[in-house]
Amino acid sequence: MEKRLHLILKKDPFDRILDGIKTIEYREKTDYWKVRLENKEWDTILFRHGYRKDARKMLIEYKGMDITDRYEIKLGNMLLSPGSFHSVVTHDEVV
Repeated sequence: MEKRLHLILKKDPFDRILDGIKTIEYREKTDYWKVRLENKEWDTILFRHGYRKDARKMLIEYKGMDITDRYEIKLGNMLLSPGSFHSVVTHDEVV
């Protein structure tokens, strides 16, 4: 079973990942993110542009994470672009 990390982004970071410019997603080193990120592995990352039901989404390959003064999540290839999600079904969810 695929392990997927779900992350919400604002427009600018979402678009930079979509364009291939941004290859690392950063998260602050807080207790909130420590519980969610440390000692875990994923296969993919599902990025959403905001919280709307019809938000743009993209599926990106997870390439690992470095922990420095922040969490540095390494992004791989785009597996599904925003336009590909209207017909993709995973488990009980239409993404």
